[in-house]
Order: sequence, then C-alpha cells, then structure tokens
Amino acid sequence: MAVIVQKYGGTSVGTAERIGAVADRIAATVQDGTRCVIVVSAMGHSTDRLVNLANEIAPVRSQREMDVLLATGEQVSIALVAMALLARGVHAQSLTGWQAGINTEAVHGAARIESIDQRRIEQLLDNGIIPVIAGFQGIHGTDVTTLGRGGSDTTAVAVAASIHAQSCEIYTDVDGVYTADPRIVAKASKLSAISYEEMLELATLGSQVLHPRAVETAKQHGVQLVVRSSFSEAEGTVIKEMGSMEGMRMVTGVAVEKEVARIAVLGIQISKHHLSAMFQALAQEQVNVDVIVQSVVKTGEVDVSFTVAEADATHAIRMCESLQSVLGYREILQELGLSKVSIVGAGMITNPGVAAQMFAAIEAAGAEIKMVSTSEIKVSCVIPSRFLSEVVNQVHQTFALDALE
Repeated sequence: MAVIVQKYGGTSVGTAERIGAVADRIAATVQDGTRCVIVVSAMGHSTDRLVNLANEIAPVRSQREMDVLLATGEQVSIALVAMALLARGVHAQSLTGWQAGINTEAVHGAARIESIDQRRIEQLLDNGIIPVIAGFQGIHGTDVTTLGRGGSDTTAVAVAASIHAQSCEIYTDVDGVYTADPRIVAKASKLSAISYEEMLELATLGSQVLHPRAVETAKQHGVQLVVRSSFSEAEGTVIKEMGSMEGMRMVTGVAVEKEVARIAVLGIQISKHHLSAMFQALAQEQVNVDVIVQSVVKTGEVDVSFTVAEADATHAIRMCESLQSVLGYREILQELGLSKVSIVGAGMITNPGVAAQMFAAIEAAGAEIKMVSTSEIKVSCVIPSRFLSEVVNQVHQTFALDALE
C-alpha cells in the first residue's frame, strides 16, 4: 500500500476550524486506501509570540533554552491534529521530533538532520495508526534542537526519504508554484510541474513557497514534492526530476528579493589574502553575502561590490571598516532601496541570448541595472526598488510566462 507524507504549515493549522478541515482532508485520503504520515508546523504566529515572550524575559538568551521553548509550538499542533483525527474515528498518534527518531547535529537554532530512525514511524503505519510528527525539531543526544527557517518542510522531506514514501505533499496557503508572485504580476501562471534545479534556484532567489533546504533534500533523495493549497482541492505543482535539459522551458519563472543593499569597497590593495579576510569576517558574523562583483580599475587596486539584506548593511559596513588596516581600501559606499529580480529556466543552457533579452526588458521598464549575476540556469539583476513592479511585469511579458502551464 502506498505511503505519502503530508505537511501542513502554520496557516493551515492556525485555528480550531482549520485543524478540523485538515483532519477532514487526511481522513478522506485514508479512506482512499493511502497510508499517511503527517508533519505539522506551529499554529499561525505562535512561534513569533514565543520569541517575543523570550525577548521580554531575557534580551540575551541561551540558544539551548530557546530551542526548548520554540519546540513547544509544534507540540501543541501535533496533539490537536491527532485529537481531531481520533474524533473522526481515524487512528492517530502524535510524535515529537525526538519520538519520531529525528537526530540532528549539535547546533541550536539551525541544526541539520543527520539521520532518522524510522522504526517507530513504520511500526505505527503497520498497525494502521497515522503518525502526526512535529516539524522543525529533533534531538542531539538528550538535547532538543530546532532546524531553523524552513525546518518543517525539511522535516517532511527527510521523513519521506527515510520511509521511501511515494510523494511528499506540502500544504500551504498558495495552490502551487507560479511563474511570478501573483501579487506583482496579475497574469502569473501556475506551473503544473517544475524541476528540482529550477525550484531550488527560485527558492534561493526569494520565492517563499518552499525553503531551499527542503528542495535540496528532496533532490538529493529523489523525493517527489507536490505543493498544494490546504484551502482548496485545486491541483498543485509537482517538483521532480525533469530529465534532459534539452527541450526544457527557456525561462520558467521570475523571483524577487526586496530590501537589498549594495556595498562597494573601493581601492582595495591587491593581495590574495585580502578578499578572503573580508568575506570570512562577514561569514563569521552571519552576514549573508549574495551578488559579488570585482573589477580592477588601476594597477595595484581592486574595487569590490556586494549585496546583503538591508537589515545587515550597517553591520556589514562596520565589519569592513574594522579591516581597513588589512584591506587598505580607499572608501566604502552604500546604496539602499534596491531589489533583485531573477529569471530561472533549465532551458537557458541551450538558448543563447537570454541575458540580453532580460537586460532589454529591464531597460524598457526604465530601470538602471546596478549589478548582474548569472549561472547556467538563472540571471539576476539588482535594480532600484521603485521600478520593481514595472520590471517584473515587463520581464514576465518578454518571456511569455503567462502562457506557461
């Protein structure tokens, strides 16, 4: 008998009424003869409320105790979902991350799953009982750990891989993966299928549908993902291996990242150690650097520009300033109010001129291109945020994405 994993996000289990609707959906799936494993997130904004409470109690907090605190959000959800299923005559049992055998590395706040002892999950399935597992959490030794952003999606995919599930369905508040954010592009199309590589790029570049860690885990283990809405019966988007790059769509989607800052460190003295020192220091301070452009403007000096989230800009500049004696730079400039627009498509590999088309579309929208970054299947441009809507719509139209399915 087939086994599928269904994961329900925070909005899907945000109220008693929604939990009831989730239980009805699960019960209907079971009646069709499918065995299910359920993974759930914390209810609604409960994690935010726990973080705010911790801030009131102790501005400087222990990460270990934060994990103990935050893990309670999912424990509430699994108990309530299991109760709702039992009330409908469906055998179910809630499992915390450690009860489900989810073992992680020794990191608090952003642990990675190292292994899953699936024996208890499989035992429940063999006895006709639906395991309802807490996402976002696991255990290292005897300590509770949490997985950080996207943790529940990653939990669901990892569980699906460990029990060789037929598929992993991610239920959320959108009904699939679109060619662009429908809030920006009214004619955005929902995709029936997308490759792991394209979805990973879109997720990394700002799409909020799935977290990159979950997509990466699915690709690594060959887990077929389906993104669906928990509020409708609409068919979702399948994320899977799509075969040969030949014949694939030239461009599949447009991703957007807002509130981007550009930092330019000018006149760095050329040395093989200088750039590594700067970017190692930023990494140690958990500053995520994205687009990087280096140019030699005169003998003995280089200029380096890079982007970070606006929230990290001040911290990044201070870190660079602290390295002035090492870098020997002339000055640091900062530009705020930027956004990054990216196109993704596996077919770019065999279709030259895609970047030129994107540049022309951005120019047609009246925007200046500040920085460019490319890979085999994506092109990203940093632009002024005030042109974001016009640029995304123009790019979407240029590549005829409203006609994709």
